[in-house]
Amino acid sequence: MSGTHKHVSTPGSGPARTGIATRAWLWLLGGVIVAAGLFFTLGGAKLVSLGGSFYFLIAGLVLLASGVLLIRRKRAGALLFGAVFLGTVLWSLWEVGLTFWPLISRLLAIGVGGTVVALSYPLLRRAEGLAPNWKPALAVAAVVGFGSAAGFAGMFVPHPTVPFTGTESALVPVDPAHAQQNWQAYGNTPGGSRFVALDQITRNNVQDLKVAWTYRTGDVAISDGNGAEDQDTPLQVGDTVYICTPHNNVIALDADTGREKWKARIDARASVWNRCRGLAYFDAKAPVQQPTMPGSTPVTAVTVPEGAPCQRRILMNTINAELIALDADTGKFCTDFGNGGRVDLKAGLGNAPDPQYQLTSAPTLAGTTVVVGGRVADNVQTDMPGGVMRGFDAVTGKLRWAFDPGNPALTGMPAPGQTYTRSTPNVWSAMSYDPASNTVFMPVGSSSVDLYGVPRTSLDHKYGASMLALDATTGKEKWHFQTVHNDLWDFDVPMQPTFLDYRKDGKTVPALVFGTKAGQLYVLDRQTGKPLTEVANVKVKAANIPNEPYALTQPKSVGMPQIGAGTLTEADMWGATPFDQLLCRIAFKGMRYEGLYTAPGTDKSLSFPGSLGGMNWGGLSIDPTTNTIFANDMRLGLWVQMFPQTKAQQGKSGAAGEAINTGMGSVPLKGTPYSVVKDRFLSALGIPCQAPPFGTLTAIDMKTRQIKWQVPVGTVRDTGPMGVKMGLPIPIGMPTLGGTLATQGGLVFIAGTQDYYLRAFNAANGKEVWKARLPVGSQGGPMSYKSPKTGKQYVVITAGGARQSPDRGDYVIAYALK
Repeated sequence: MSGTHKHVSTPGSGPARTGIATRAWLWLLGGVIVAAGLFFTLGGAKLVSLGGSFYFLIAGLVLLASGVLLIRRKRAGALLFGAVFLGTVLWSLWEVGLTFWPLISRLLAIGVGGTVVALSYPLLRRAEGLAPNWKPALAVAAVVGFGSAAGFAGMFVPHPTVPFTGTESALVPVDPAHAQQNWQAYGNTPGGSRFVALDQITRNNVQDLKVAWTYRTGDVAISDGNGAEDQDTPLQVGDTVYICTPHNNVIALDADTGREKWKARIDARASVWNRCRGLAYFDAKAPVQQPTMPGSTPVTAVTVPEGAPCQRRILMNTINAELIALDADTGKFCTDFGNGGRVDLKAGLGNAPDPQYQLTSAPTLAGTTVVVGGRVADNVQTDMPGGVMRGFDAVTGKLRWAFDPGNPALTGMPAPGQTYTRSTPNVWSAMSYDPASNTVFMPVGSSSVDLYGVPRTSLDHKYGASMLALDATTGKEKWHFQTVHNDLWDFDVPMQPTFLDYRKDGKTVPALVFGTKAGQLYVLDRQTGKPLTEVANVKVKAANIPNEPYALTQPKSVGMPQIGAGTLTEADMWGATPFDQLLCRIAFKGMRYEGLYTAPGTDKSLSFPGSLGGMNWGGLSIDPTTNTIFANDMRLGLWVQMFPQTKAQQGKSGAAGEAINTGMGSVPLKGTPYSVVKDRFLSALGIPCQAPPFGTLTAIDMKTRQIKWQVPVGTVRDTGPMGVKMGLPIPIGMPTLGGTLATQGGLVFIAGTQDYYLRAFNAANGKEVWKARLPVGSQGGPMSYKSPKTGKQYVVITAGGARQSPDRGDYVIAYALK
């Protein structure tokens, strides 16, 4: 009998002796890989048909073969998977280099799969009657598994998009003669610096910052995107902190204890957009600061009778369109102001039902004039209230002037039976004021409706999406500078401009800087409105809307860094898994996209950044000691498609979120031949389709006009796919909504992320040096002051809930060194 068998199998090594558990496991593993291969093959074929990458189709076919062979318990299945793994590594490096987040989304899933397949390889050998040979398999699994584990661990480490590479500058001590006394304007200074000249809290001791006091307003910001949101930046004058709530209640608190001094219950209501971003403060006893610039118009003197109430007053715009004056000492209405302390801001507008006209930003104190704009709801209809800007006497509330963008010759109230020009560009964000020239600077939005420019007049085209400078005493125009021509993207100028002294040609020029939703930063001469850094006119393409007066060139601020406004490619598509990344690639290739100014049409087009930003109303902060500005942004694309409407269809309400705002969903565009559907460009898991970060904090050196550092802000701890909180502190960088605070202690504070934290970053290098857990998220602007009683420096934030979070609150929290 000897010599009759050429091979003797060890027990259990032959195919017939493969255990049920092994067969089941290989069936399961092969089935999963077949399913992945099928998804890749079908999706990859669709992507190739759209002109996209061949990777997914090729990888899908090989994975299908791999999975089938694994089900059949063939080693070749594992080898084919290994080929896909190696090919994926090479393809990923070729497509995105060593950039962390794009790389991890391509390699982590295949790396985990490779580890499992490597560990299963000995089972396949045994199924074919071979010795398992565990050592090589374990070695391969260890290498691939370690790499995958390292990649996963790297998800918990911040990855700056622009790392700091310079030398950390020394702190500049505060000159006691110029130390901050009060935070009495929305942006701290009339020029919106959001900088505090205090250095008790520094980057060296900020780790000792603790909660000093907490106050609850009683006005919980309940919202589904259409309701109430807390977006306040408090004021501080002397020993009092002043706050406003989403329904326009005003509260005075003791600066050291948070004890309530008084509360004025306004309880304003609107159907959407209930919020109050800030207040204004006026002291009638303070000396009037007259302009020093030659040729400037004097500031009008005002008086409040000695002993009368309201020597000092708090001024507020409301969501139901009133300008209110309250006694800063008692909270009572100033009866000498308007009609018992109220001015009706709908006067002269004509038909302006709720919520077509509201005020959500702080009024601007310009000398003795209170200047207001107004928020006109977007994309509702062609016949809307006008965006007239007005100046009122800070004591009497009487109208001093009006600037009607549709009729600049009208400088007061319209004649009886007439109105300010309808549907004109409006100023919904905060403004700045320069006492040296008695000039108020206004960020102007678009005329109604935002996405359809056919009805626009020449004056609409002139003033839309511009920075406008008016004489604060007379309301006459000094200059304007336009950032978008015939704006079809809702690229309003969204923020208060920030003043700085800019060096050009060896001279110091009084300048202002501001960001836009389009990710642009503009630096303008405050006297002339001329750009101080290069602005190019770039060619753009038209879409297919008949009679649309497309602008075929658009401004682009190439002399300053672009913030989150790079042109997307298919390689920029991202996903938490390769599967949703593939779907994002298919969606991207299926849309018309021509860069920053891709005009909306009847096809589906992509706008990036979308109308949410880019940069938004939180504004910039500046550290004048280092000549650095700080900008926070969000990176959320929007897809847009316009649909022709029959006359019967026109004007029917849509299903947009944020109701009549620049909502997501179907938006009516009444009075036009179109409706529009638009939404955020998200993956199937509800994650932005482009690669992270989705929100950053950027430091720009204004000497070189270069980015010093740019870091992601925010984690997915309190959010996640499908609205499920992940609970993981992964610093991917989340969309930011709210402003920053720069301090002379070398810090930048920010709270406007989707996770529930107030953070402090080292202003020199961008490293996070402190964070405090908040009870809910915040969209408020952090501010800081030094108590005149105790000499203690505080940092204060309001927290009512992050934009996309269901968790809501009514908190005011102060921090100080322990």
